[in-house]
Amino acid sequence: MKKMALLGLFIFGAMVILFAGVFVIGNQQRMFTRSYYLRAEFPTVSGLLNGAEVRVGGVRKGTVDEIRLPSRPGGKVLVLMSLDRSTRNLVKQDSIAAIETEGLLGNKFLAISFGSPEVAGVKDWDTIASLEPLDVSDLLKKTSDIMGTTHSTMKHFETTSGHIAAITARVDRGDGSIGALLKERVLYDQLTAATTDIAATSGEARKTMTEARVGVTAFTENMQALKQNILFRGYFKDRGYQDSTDLTKWEIDSMPDAAPVKTFVYAAEELFEKPETAKLKHKKRLHEVGAYLETNPFGVVVVQAFSSQAGARAENLVLTQAQAMVIRHFLADTFEVDDTKLKTKGMGEVDSTPPGRTRWIEISVYAQTVPPKVVSSP
Repeated sequence: MKKMALLGLFIFGAMVILFAGVFVIGNQQRMFTRSYYLRAEFPTVSGLLNGAEVRVGGVRKGTVDEIRLPSRPGGKVLVLMSLDRSTRNLVKQDSIAAIETEGLLGNKFLAISFGSPEVAGVKDWDTIASLEPLDVSDLLKKTSDIMGTTHSTMKHFETTSGHIAAITARVDRGDGSIGALLKERVLYDQLTAATTDIAATSGEARKTMTEARVGVTAFTENMQALKQNILFRGYFKDRGYQDSTDLTKWEIDSMPDAAPVKTFVYAAEELFEKPETAKLKHKKRLHEVGAYLETNPFGVVVVQAFSSQAGARAENLVLTQAQAMVIRHFLADTFEVDDTKLKTKGMGEVDSTPPGRTRWIEISVYAQTVPPKVVSSP
């Protein structure tokens, strides 16, 4: 008797589990809800399967019941779906069906948009509008094509930038007429003065020379604007300075005869990002110079830059002038010193170089000059 009771209890439990499973599955498949049916046509369903979810406003409210292929080539794939009757007030004749994906590579589902309030509702087996699905493989292919085009464009841009940098470098060195005009401020001043003198001779000549002077001024302004251009800004930044006319602005005519009271010597790589540029990087190395100048009276400080004979002579001269100028500007801007006493001297190539060095800097501090004492006669 006890065994029969246990058997009956087991059978009852199994039946409860069976009915619960049927209820859960049926509820998921919407077997126990009142439904209505709609259709939508697509060129391709892009992996949409029978039994896929149908969502209205992002909420699951239906199921894809059947997917039918077209009867002939060129036709569209027909998707049959069932929806909960509670959505009848939301789905209208102007609603649109779209095949979407959960995430980038998730399952496909059918999304139906809300209709307009003033449009009539749908009826059983109505066909609503649809959007062509976006295939992930097509998206990846387009992305690959875009990346290929971008890579090609960047290669052309790099080539063009190289050509522009080469042209700018030649102009900066003073090659050609434009380079000479930019590099030699004296030439520009002479040309401006000459146009002024000639313009005073006659009316026609005055007009012509005035136009020439305006052209020279405009050209100089354009070159200044060019230095701020995004394509050239990196070039001027990398070389460490912008205006070549400042290279000799603070240059001393001749070195003092007396021996310096203090000399600081640095290899170019100790101060600059690269020895062959004037882009100052290790500025802290110069703090000892600034501290000394702030605490000791001095007459004049000369920043000298030297180069070995490796490379072009003219380029080495310009580089040493630029390195001396950049260091001088840093000392003047950073420390409380009389900047009128800070001078530069780009030495260019020298015959003898210290062991293991090709470019180096010497900052020489000279004593403060004291006027001779006047002794009054008795």
